[in-house]
Order: sequence, then structure tokens, then C-alpha cells
Amino acid sequence: MRILVVLTYYRPHTSGLTIYAERLSKALVKRGHKVTVLTSHFDPATPREEVLDGVHIRRVPVLARVGKGVIMPQFGLIAAKLIKAHDVIHLHLPQFDAVTAAIMGLLLRKPMVITYHCDLLLPPGLVNRIVNLGMSIVNHVTAFFANRIVAYTHDFAEHSSLLSKYKNKLTIIQPPVELPEASQSEIKGFSIENETDGFFPIIGMASRFASEKGVEILLDALPKVIAQYPKLKVLFAGTYQEVKGEEAYFERLYPIIKTYQDHSQWQFLGNLSPKQMAAFYRNLDVLVLPSLNSTESFGLVQIEAMINGTPCVASALPGVRQPIRQHGMGKVVPIGDSGELAQAIIDIADQKEKYVCDPEPIKAHYQPDQVAKAYEDLFSSLLPK
Repeated sequence: MRILVVLTYYRPHTSGLTIYAERLSKALVKRGHKVTVLTSHFDPATPREEVLDGVHIRRVPVLARVGKGVIMPQFGLIAAKLIKAHDVIHLHLPQFDAVTAAIMGLLLRKPMVITYHCDLLLPPGLVNRIVNLGMSIVNHVTAFFANRIVAYTHDFAEHSSLLSKYKNKLTIIQPPVELPEASQSEIKGFSIENETDGFFPIIGMASRFASEKGVEILLDALPKVIAQYPKLKVLFAGTYQEVKGEEAYFERLYPIIKTYQDHSQWQFLGNLSPKQMAAFYRNLDVLVLPSLNSTESFGLVQIEAMINGTPCVASALPGVRQPIRQHGMGKVVPIGDSGELAQAIIDIADQKEKYVCDPEPIKAHYQPDQVAKAYEDLFSSLLPK
């Protein structure tokens, strides 16, 4: 099969969506398919066209940026040529340009599958309100034209204002998750480099520094945890500086974070390689996801933590609460409740063994090849016999 994958950001950008698309694309190539990724040329340091791990990447020039989005005048022309040359179109939403690809796919009679990763909910403000409305229209038009829509869980789909209107098109495929094994020397080296010896519990957070991730909920929870465990330490993995649209959020919270940094109780790690991420999880006592809204629909990092033996605490958002409910490795807490988050961290620190189970069945459940096989079957079902 010739599969065209369309999304706004691909590697080297780091987010749950791009990691999902990369893992799936590579797995489909290993299964013998030709995969082309059509994405934005958001980073001028990257080539316009290249092949990585067998995946052909075509980047469209960016004229301007609007918040987290991009304007690409050449997108339509390039997309039309690629759609014509492929058997099926795989759109990752949310993205503004999806509707252009969907209309072209309809005109060229190409089967279209959407993977709907999350809602787009920008912070308050007139411009953001307009963007939210525009994105909602794009999502609905694209969903109307699509043949099938993939969601991670029934839980998120039932609570989504978009997915709940297209139940007849819905297919549930859980996401691809894999990490390389970290050796004992790499795990120890990570501990030495980040000076975790003597601290307990080690609390991890893995995400962009963004308002929807609920960083302030963790900050509000820390005093209660410190009262029980004065030598805790927070390791924050992910982009934290100059995150598009989140600069004011970082500036507001940084003075509080600085007080913990002064006592070596908060450390920013930046973006880590897959091998480093495996060592990161192995050094944690608990991973937290205090996410606040439906821009988070699952939390792939929960599964990454679990397959490395680390329990999680997640907010009770539809979809986000499912990994813990499904696999039993952690606790679910009310959305935005710093007191309950603190208590959950304390409970896991007190009896970590109670929240850890065999990671092998979890690892097998999310193998990229298994996920790619599910997509392969879905794509095949839409092609002419």
C-alpha cells in the first residue's frame, strides 16, 4: 500500500502526536508499505525532503506562524500531487490543513482515515476564541468527508464534542508505544548526572511546559508532599523554554519553581532521547500527569512509565484515566485537585510495590507492529477489492 500521512508537525518536533505518527509510520514501513509524511517545514535547519527509517518526509515551506499553527501557501499544490500518487490518506487531527487534504482526497476518490488525537483548546482571549472556532469547523468538515475515524479509547470518544457525533465512523485503536531498554549502567549514569541520590521520592513529569498540562497543580501539591517527604525531587523532561504560546505561563510559574531549584528539588532535563527516557523512568518513584483539559486524551508517557516499572498519577480526564484503570499501575485523582494529587504521590511513595505489576503484558499490548497491523486492516478494508 502507498500511504500518505498528513500532519502539521513531524520530527524533529517533539509531542505525543508526532511520536505516535513516527512510531506508526516506521512500523508500517517494516510491514512492507510505502509511507510518505506530508508536514510543515517549521525548522529551516531540516531538509525539505528526506528519508528517515524508510519513511519519505516531504516538508512544505512555512510563510508565517499563527500561535501554534502555520500558514503554508504551497500546501494545496504539493498535497494534490501526493494524494494522487497514494492509495490512502491518513490525517492526524487537530490540524488546519486537514480540510484541504480531505477535499482533495474526496475529489480524487481516495480513502481517508483520521486519527483524532485530542481537542484543541487554546487559552482565553479573542484571537484564541476565533482560532478555536475555526479549528472546530475544520475538524467537523474533515470528519464529515473521512471514511473512518480512529480514537485511542471509547472513554475519550464518548466525551468528545467531535467524536460523539461520528460514532458510525469510529474505530478504536490504542496507540503505539515502545522504548529501548536502558542498561543498569545507563540507569545509574542518569542518576549520577542528575544527582538523584539522597532524594525520595523522585517525581517525574514528561511533557511540554504548557498550561493544559497542569504544572501549577503539581507545584501546589508539593508543600503537602514535602511535609511527609522533605527530600523529594522533581525531574521535568520535555521542552520548557520558549514553548510557542506558553511563554507567559512559564514566566508566571518560574519564580515558584526557582525556590525549589535553589534547594535542588526541581530539575529541568529538556528533551531526551528514547534511551534517555527509558533511564529517566527507571529513576522515578512516580510519574504525574495533572492535565487539565481534553487537549490531553491519553498520555502516552503513562504507558512508557509503566513498561519501565514506574506507577503513575493521572487526572480523571476522559481517556487520560484509562491507562491506570486498565493496567492498575497508579492512582486517578480529580482534575485540578492539588490536595488529592499530593496524597496520591504520598500513597505511592509509602507502598510503591502495591502499584507495580508485570510490565510485559502492557508492553505487548502497545507494540507498534500490532498497532500497524490494525491500521493495515483498516486501510485495506477501504480499498477497492
